[in-house]
Amino acid sequence: MLSSTSRPLIEATLPLIAERIEFITPEFYKRMFAAHPELLDGMFNTANQGTGEQPRALAGSIAVFATHLLKNPGTYPEALLSRIAHRHASLGVTADQYDIVYTHLFAAIAADLGEAITPEIAAAWSEVYWLMAHALIKLERDLYAIQANDKVWMPWKITERVEVGNAVNITFTPADDTPITPALPGQYVSVKVLLDSGVHQARQFTLTSPGGAERRITSRRRDDGAVSPILQDRMPVGSVVELSNPYGDVVLPAGNHPLVLVSAGIGSTPSASMLRTLALAGSGRRVQVLHADQSPEVWALRDQMMTDIARLPGASVHTWLGEGSGLAIDLSHHNIPADAELFVCGPQPFMQRIREQALALGLPASRVHYEIFGPDVWLPQVD
Repeated sequence: MLSSTSRPLIEATLPLIAERIEFITPEFYKRMFAAHPELLDGMFNTANQGTGEQPRALAGSIAVFATHLLKNPGTYPEALLSRIAHRHASLGVTADQYDIVYTHLFAAIAADLGEAITPEIAAAWSEVYWLMAHALIKLERDLYAIQANDKVWMPWKITERVEVGNAVNITFTPADDTPITPALPGQYVSVKVLLDSGVHQARQFTLTSPGGAERRITSRRRDDGAVSPILQDRMPVGSVVELSNPYGDVVLPAGNHPLVLVSAGIGSTPSASMLRTLALAGSGRRVQVLHADQSPEVWALRDQMMTDIARLPGASVHTWLGEGSGLAIDLSHHNIPADAELFVCGPQPFMQRIREQALALGLPASRVHYEIFGPDVWLPQVD
């Protein structure tokens, strides 16, 4: 909870900070990477720095956290913090790195706002920062503690590669005797590779077949990708790759209530993971699968998903194929149960539209979940 001293100062300056934070965060990253270039090696996504997505995600998170403290004293924005903590843990963020962020973030704020930031205002925003940082540190410490090992990165060997449409299914098995952390359906792992520049880069991939002693991901082909082309074209069967433990809070819920799985393109990966788990368990839950893709040939997980749907007596599937097919999905044309839990994954505009449709049908926001690949610039708006 904000102190009584800081609260009026945050209320007074939040509009200014919210207006300028999008310009402050790029300067922050520039300062931090100049002082700590090692953070670019396997920790931060250089592509997302270039597009500005990472600075926008950070800016939105800070503004939302401060706004929440003012509107909801005594509570934190749990969805926002959980999403960030899982992503941080998948990259091995440590508590001491929050000190580094603090130093360079507040130097960037001072440089941008100058004399407008008095010592009292700086102290108030420092309190906001450390409330958020300590909440994340605790969440991340708890996530690390429940893993089956104490490592961030572990060696896994590629044992199978299967071309599927415009993607590649890659299966890994352990390359050493590190204890394996079980994955929940819907979770992801970070995969780290060495770029030609000599810098390691990590990307998150949903585990499309969770459980057991294997890890399987589906990597979509992208001409502008940095990590995916290396995984797809330069790492044959037998190659050893570094993987993180599984993370992610968008997972298959327990219970028998109905599920609605909505996806577009490669966004079918979480749906595929959940369907595989339900099929293996012989579940009788009612499951509606709605998927849009360019064609049957490029639907990367079509065979797996259709096989699992056929094994589920309570499952049904509707597909839309062709360019722009995602626009054709309209939840109002389907009998969405009032007690359903809905999961959506795909391009952000697609997810926004599906979420709006679900809320309009009366589904509570707490039962509408989404997974996004890369920095979550949408969550601050949703939260």
